[in-house]
Amino acid sequence: MTRRLDISELRSQRWFATDDMRAFAHRQRTQQMGMRREEFLGRPVIGIINTWSEMSPCHAHLRDRADAVKRGVWQMGGYPVELPAISVGEVMVKPTTMLYRNFLAMECEELLRCHPIDGAVLLGGCDKSTPALLMGAFSMDIPVIFCPAGPMSNGQWRGVKTGAGTHTKKYWDELRAGNITRDDWVDLESRMTRSPGTCNTIGTASTMTSIVDAMGMTLSGASSIPAVDSGHTRMASACGSRIVEMVWEDLKPSSILNRDSFLNGLVAYMALGGSTNAAVHLIAMAKRVGVDLTLDDMAAMASKVPVVANVFPSGEYLMEDFYFAGGINALLKKLSRHLTLDRPTVNGRTLGENIAAADCWNDDVIRGEDDPVVPLARGKTLEVLRGNLAPNGAVMKSSAANPKFLKHVGPAIVFDDPRTMNRTLDDPDLDITEDTVIVLRNAGPVGAPGMPEWGNLPIPKKLLKQGVRDMVRVCDGRMSGTHYGTCVLHVSPEAAIGGPLALVRTGDLIELDVAAGTINMRVSEEELARRRAEWRPSAPVYERSFAALYQRHVSQAHEGCDFDFLTGTQAVPEPPIY
Repeated sequence: MTRRLDISELRSQRWFATDDMRAFAHRQRTQQMGMRREEFLGRPVIGIINTWSEMSPCHAHLRDRADAVKRGVWQMGGYPVELPAISVGEVMVKPTTMLYRNFLAMECEELLRCHPIDGAVLLGGCDKSTPALLMGAFSMDIPVIFCPAGPMSNGQWRGVKTGAGTHTKKYWDELRAGNITRDDWVDLESRMTRSPGTCNTIGTASTMTSIVDAMGMTLSGASSIPAVDSGHTRMASACGSRIVEMVWEDLKPSSILNRDSFLNGLVAYMALGGSTNAAVHLIAMAKRVGVDLTLDDMAAMASKVPVVANVFPSGEYLMEDFYFAGGINALLKKLSRHLTLDRPTVNGRTLGENIAAADCWNDDVIRGEDDPVVPLARGKTLEVLRGNLAPNGAVMKSSAANPKFLKHVGPAIVFDDPRTMNRTLDDPDLDITEDTVIVLRNAGPVGAPGMPEWGNLPIPKKLLKQGVRDMVRVCDGRMSGTHYGTCVLHVSPEAAIGGPLALVRTGDLIELDVAAGTINMRVSEEELARRRAEWRPSAPVYERSFAALYQRHVSQAHEGCDFDFLTGTQAVPEPPIY
């Protein structure tokens, strides 16, 4: 039987329980907020890290969910306190939320450390909020539960299912090709996103929350519940109840997570046809708990687990359909032979126990390995490519690419910034064909900075009008998880620090061979050496601000883009109280 901690062993008691002037002030100021002594003394203090913001529609409901969490905490005898944190909501945050992932990770860790917090519920879900909150919580290593924001309701336009992000890009191309009108575009604008919540496709948000669910850091199945479903509120309340018990059990991330936990997450990742962004986030998360996880580990899992979730952008359905079909637990049960089932989870049961009773109610939405959405022979969720263009690796989602481009040689057209690229590509006189390889550089973690989602490079308008909807595109930035196409991403090392992408010139032949796992430029070593000697880094744009800190300390994509001073498991002292 698990030993339960005594109240005297909780870290919050250093603030509240001692007989000195400092503890007197802590108790006094808590009562200043209208709390009775009986409501907080002798209780576990539960932090609710809330990334709610009116600039983040994905998190617009998290104020209400925080109230539900508090309800559960009170019910189990805890003392809940809500702590706001930066909301790294996609779309509104520029130049990219990825610039602020590490900011939120730092904020989460320090909020938990500097306050009298015994355990925490982490409220987030939009792309970078999931890895950021957990990176910070892993480094702090107190009991935590991640409470995912949940996907928005299904969208539909003129009888067609529409997925946020995926169809935005599709219809934008149709508008540029002249196949829909401006009035259609305006009408579509107000109909695709029907409720609060994260993208209703397998974009980065549902990719990451589902991975974390499979790793055991959410209540079982929580990642699949739609944001506005009443079950979502009940789940949030259950998080509040469970976290109090986890504090007494001293059930920390370090007690739950190991390499097998991350491999379980990779099974979910590949089966979902998940976002390439997860490759960066998972490496960063793993480093926070001392797990050695690499791109090659991901490629190995992608070679074993096909895409079986029939959900956009790889399939035909949306996240609400996935939930009603049985959700993440039904998917994991069908893939149980790939899982380490005895891994513990936050609810106190093993992963195997959690999925044992799961049922699939729609075998077209959640398929088996014998009937995948994308057979492994056709494409994989993640390909890792190396060569003289990406010595440390690049990634792509071959399951979302046109098969004819998976082995391709074509001349490069190279751009140093998106403004020039967007202005140039629609020039009707531009010498470009379907075989051209579009290259955008200086979009990496240092160069942009922050590694924005610029990698789904636009198809030239004149080619769209000819029916072209895919081309080979290469970038040291990222791509939205809702997007698709033959896009080679995360090229490492990036151009801004002198990576080979900085040496490519318009007209150079680029050779992509996905089956061989290679991406090369057909340029001689002698010519590359000459270009390297001539290369000079751009003058820094940021002399101060968080962006300057970011550029000085961020690692490359294949290393997770974390800060060098945050990576690792070295202990940080508890704050002194005087």
